Amino acid sequence: MTVNEKIIETNDVHLYYGKNEALKGITLDFNPHEITALIGPSGCGKSTYLRTLNRMNDLIENVTITGQVKFRGNDIYSPKTDKVELRKKVGMVFQQPNPFPFSVFDNVAYGLRIGGMKDKEKIQHIVEDSLKKAAVWDDVKDKLHNSALALSGGQQQRVCIARVLAVEPEVILLDEPTSALDPVSSGKIENMLLELKNDYTMIMVTHNMQQASRISDNTAFFLQGDLIEHGKTRQIFTTPRQQETEDYISGRFG
Repeated sequence: MTVNEKIIETNDVHLYYGKNEALKGITLDFNPHEITALIGPSGCGKSTYLRTLNRMNDLIENVTITGQVKFRGNDIYSPKTDKVELRKKVGMVFQQPNPFPFSVFDNVAYGLRIGGMKDKEKIQHIVEDSLKKAAVWDDVKDKLHNSALALSGGQQQRVCIARVLAVEPEVILLDEPTSALDPVSSGKIENMLLELKNDYTMIMVTHNMQQASRISDNTAFFLQGDLIEHGKTRQIFTTPRQQETEDYISGRFG
């Protein structure tokens, strides 16, 4: 991948729930090894847009999508796209921690086994490595065979991130990954995401302006299905070009 090559490119993406237009022609690209924050009031389309990037909206009835979404230059909405492979490469972490009702170990190993990996030693190594990358190894190394549901919310969310990391994604989509967590757990996840940036591209929906300004390289502001403005986070937060962006960031609405 050359320096200027985008890892994900979206061009004129429209999405309709039935006849309701939820995304109104979004054109936005993402660079490798950067964190992009998607901000905007509830219902503005940011989570809907995030789900277009790995075809999670395919799971919702009566959705129509037009425009183009490319991952590494390939159109992900092509009939040739293998959705399972796509979602391995473009993984997703949800707002509420959603561990499976298995042990911590089996949660992280799940995708590997589904993918056909049989080598127990290799699985063990990847599970440990993924839990370390997700900054939760020290918390769970003595509880690997206990239920993941017995962990705290913050630990569960980091195990879910480890589960995504285990299948070697290139992009991680995060839909408000800390909104259900306390400030200490949120801080741990923010620090972890900054560490992971060296190896992954991350696109994160957040309602938390401080979080966006602390950890993202780029910010995109959505309003009523439109992309109002995007650019370097420092520029968006200090000298936004659009009045709506300034009003939202300064707390006048939202």
